[in-house]
Amino acid sequence: MEVTDQCVVALTWVLKDTLGDTLDVLDTPVEFLVGGDDLLARIEQALQGHKAGASVQLHLEPEDAFGDYDEQRVFLAPRDLFPETLEEGMTFDGYALPPGACPEAPQDCLYTVTEIYPEHVVLDGNHPLAGIALRIQIRIEAVREATVEEVGRGSAGTGFFRVQPQAPGNTTLH
Repeated sequence: MEVTDQCVVALTWVLKDTLGDTLDVLDTPVEFLVGGDDLLARIEQALQGHKAGASVQLHLEPEDAFGDYDEQRVFLAPRDLFPETLEEGMTFDGYALPPGACPEAPQDCLYTVTEIYPEHVVLDGNHPLAGIALRIQIRIEAVREATVEEVGRGSAGTGFFRVQPQAPGNTTLH
């Protein structure tokens, strides 16, 4: 079966920056819905017409991946509003920020604690890969028809390209 819209692909990949530094390795196949919300548009386009076993290499500029880094998404919040156990790398859903932490911060972002000072905390609402050109080598491990439920959800249930809140020390991007 060839990759088309409304099918599910099982992918593995190696994601690098343009200097060749490895950012992420997905070596166990994960399923993604093509034509839904799981993959970036450029990746979906590149997969079209390929079959299981095919490899695709892409170079993605920031505008094709996670956008340019936006300094307007960086906020300072009072340190005393956050738990004592706060660590750099922790993430907070914008809807779950402590009351009064950043009233001007959009709630529909995920914020990463990038720095902690005695008086304030730096919260960054940019995707961790914003502003970075990427090189990705993708291998299509399997292709199947999507279920009605997957099409209705717009997802096969996984999404590397949606950043989820994570515990301290978890550096996995998917």
